[in-house]
Amino acid sequence: MSNAPVDNGRRRFLTIATSVVGGVGAAGAAVPFIASWNPSERAKSAGAPVEVDISKLEPGQLIRVEWRGKPVWVISRTPKMLEEMKAHEGQLRDPASEEPQQLDSAKNPYRSKRPEIFVAVGICTHLGCSPSFLQGGFGEKVEGTEDGFFCPCHGSKFDMAGRVFQAVPAPLNLEIPPYTFIDDTTIIVGEEEGVA
Repeated sequence: MSNAPVDNGRRRFLTIATSVVGGVGAAGAAVPFIASWNPSERAKSAGAPVEVDISKLEPGQLIRVEWRGKPVWVISRTPKMLEEMKAHEGQLRDPASEEPQQLDSAKNPYRSKRPEIFVAVGICTHLGCSPSFLQGGFGEKVEGTEDGFFCPCHGSKFDMAGRVFQAVPAPLNLEIPPYTFIDDTTIIVGEEEGVA
């Protein structure tokens, strides 16, 4: 041990410098560690809302998007399709969408926020198959109705509002996902207006 006098100024400087370097190192190690707690980009996209541009959607056309790993249909219904829906209400299992799995926005004759635009999860409520959109060929399945959805797996039939017909295996109408119009040509699937 030396008998040299202690330089308190130097000691303070070294203590402060070591503390600063240690703090920066701890923060540098903590940032990636804390970031690893956030969900991955894949997980975010699996549950994240999906923006759908419907500006080029033609009358009678169906487009598909994926939301939470499910196919979601967005269809521009023609006036003829809307008129046909009234003709077969007596053949439907739940024409007023009263089953508890329905959103409030689906409890109207068109099961949509705008009659001409239909948004639904394209999965049959029987065993989870994906029904086919039969435009102009549905009359073979249901007399007097030219357009609808047919599940070839077990024969379930749905009208242009996703309402299930009677005497088919599917027990419920097609699911209507939460969605909102952010303007005339854009829909956000996965968010409902006024719901946070």
